[in-house]
Amino acid sequence: MSELSERVIEVPYSHLYPGIVLDAPAGTDDFLILFADDSESRVQLLADDTGRPVLRVGGYMTARGTVVDERVWTVRETVRDGGRVRLRLGRSLH
Repeated sequence: MSELSERVIEVPYSHLYPGIVLDAPAGTDDFLILFADDSESRVQLLADDTGRPVLRVGGYMTARGTVVDERVWTVRETVRDGGRVRLRLGRSLH
């Protein structure tokens, strides 16, 4: 697997939602989401003011032309598995 493909999260939907589990690369906080409709967005794993993880998802346009604004999502759960980490999203903060 190339370094670039290791930094890509494939999502079988055109949007994120609370409860979805993302299989993200461990050891990096900057990666790309590739949605099922071939739209994509830059993603950053950050920490909020209390140190809890949040996921900043850049704005993007779906294949059907829907504009999705940048959002920050809470991360309800993180599970490390080798070179990957599974992130279960909570609610969108904005």
